[in-house]
Amino acid sequence: MSNFVDECGINVCAGDGGAGVVSFRREAHVSRGGPDGGDGGNGGNVWIEADHNVASLLAFRDHPHRRAQNGTHGSGAKRHGRSAEELIVSVPEGTTIYDLQGDEVLADLSTDGDRWLAARGGRGGRGNARFLSNKRRAPTFAEQGEEGEEKWLRLELRLLADVALVGFPNSGKSTFISKISAAKPRIADYPFTTLEPNLGVVKISDLPEFTVADIPGLIEGASEGKGLGHQFLRHIERASVLLVLLDLSQTSEISPERQKGVLENELSSYRPELLERPRLVVGSRSDMAIEELEFEGQKISSVTGEGISEVLYRIAGLITEVRSQKPVHPTRILHKPEPEGLRVEKVESNHWEISDRELIRITNLNDLSNPDAMAYLQDRFKTMGVDRALARAKVKKGEIVKIGKLEFEYEED
Repeated sequence: MSNFVDECGINVCAGDGGAGVVSFRREAHVSRGGPDGGDGGNGGNVWIEADHNVASLLAFRDHPHRRAQNGTHGSGAKRHGRSAEELIVSVPEGTTIYDLQGDEVLADLSTDGDRWLAARGGRGGRGNARFLSNKRRAPTFAEQGEEGEEKWLRLELRLLADVALVGFPNSGKSTFISKISAAKPRIADYPFTTLEPNLGVVKISDLPEFTVADIPGLIEGASEGKGLGHQFLRHIERASVLLVLLDLSQTSEISPERQKGVLENELSSYRPELLERPRLVVGSRSDMAIEELEFEGQKISSVTGEGISEVLYRIAGLITEVRSQKPVHPTRILHKPEPEGLRVEKVESNHWEISDRELIRITNLNDLSNPDAMAYLQDRFKTMGVDRALARAKVKKGEIVKIGKLEFEYEED
């Protein structure tokens, strides 16, 4: 079973807010003690954060659910409930977050420490002490805790590497990365040995340190779903430099020139801008090449070491040039502001729905079976302009109006 996972679904559920409490102060020799119910604590938020210590999305393959803790309930003597701690979900650098069913990017966490609020915790309900007023001296109601947000998301990982190795299956990519770094990929003399990307770090005293990604071999039609490489083309997207390896060995049935044409066509079909990246084309496995093979470019052999140093110096030069010109890219996050203002919309022939986040929150948190709570809601509806909005929308007597969990028949004043 693979230990590298680069795409998965994840369920995030923020914590619910704790309930406020109905309580009255009762002490000897104290008359009319009044309400002293405390507020509930807030539920925990769920954040997704890029962490350079996480290598893949393996942790979510069999365990996709992540839930934050709930806030605790309030109690008497105006004691408030404890708010829950935030839950941090760590993912690899280079993780892109989508809605499970869509292709819209919600967040692109490319750098260690980048974070995105995936699910907002529910607000704690207010205790009855909060509702004390000159008009309401002994409130007998409190708010319930707000439910935390829950979402299904899709995560995709694109490796962050300075160099991506591109080539046909069995073209010597795995042997090359094992030669220049401490990476230990699986190596064999048959195609599609590499079933998952491998990442290696090149450290040479007089060269800048850089990372190399060994991408599973591409074949003609990979961008359309053929072979295995199409699953990993995304890992080439973030690489600054492409190193194209052409198999020169006598076992290859495709000429170097034909290999080059196919690989460039697949890169262009997947993302045309990939061909604009700095790239170096070299002939690989030169120790197994037949003498009459014509190839005028740089040749390397990871077995004998031929040409390895020259290629590394040329790659280092390209990387240095790219780094000097590369602008700093901020974290890419999609912000969707809540619609402002109270909106009345007709959803059926005689059904209307009011949209306003704060109004819906107040309605859902209150006990709709409690007469005092309903009287409080009616007062809030008036001050928030619900009656005026319904009149402007020309809602008729007897039609159904919905606000959050509350449904009622409209009665004109």
